[in-house]
Amino acid sequence: MVLDAFTRRVVGWAIADHLRAELAIEALTMALQQRRPAWGSLIHHSDRGVQYACGDYSKILADHGITASMSRAGNPYDNAKAESFFKTLKREEVYLNQYETFADAEGQIGRFIDDVYNQKRLHSSLGYLPPSEYESLYNAG
Repeated sequence: MVLDAFTRRVVGWAIADHLRAELAIEALTMALQQRRPAWGSLIHHSDRGVQYACGDYSKILADHGITASMSRAGNPYDNAKAESFFKTLKREEVYLNQYETFADAEGQIGRFIDDVYNQKRLHSSLGYLPPSEYESLYNAG
C-alpha cells in the first residue's frame, strides 16, 4: 500500500498471497500512475522490508526522482500512518468478513480502500473529512 501522508489517501495498493518485491512494485506503480508526481517532489517512506530495499524498487524510485526514506530498525512509530491504515483495514473490513475466494477478498478489500476509506471514512487529523474531500479542498484553495 502507498499512502499519501498529507491527505491520508491510499494512492496505490496490491494484494497477493506473497510478500515478494513485485507486490510492492505493483502498488508503487499504481500510485505513480494516479499521481504522476513532479521530478524530485516526493519522499517515499517505508519500513525496512526487503521489498522496499531491493534493486528493482529502488530503481523505480530513482527513475522518478523520488527520495527513499526508511524507518529506523525496530521502530514502528516511524511508519505510524501506514500502521494505522492497516489497523483500520483489518478492523473495519477484514475481520468483519469471511471471504470465499482470493478474488472475493481482493474485490472487497479494493472496494473498502477505494469507496470507503478514501471517499467516506472520516479522519480526525483531517478535520473529520475523508481523504478525497480533504484533498479536493486543498487543491481548490
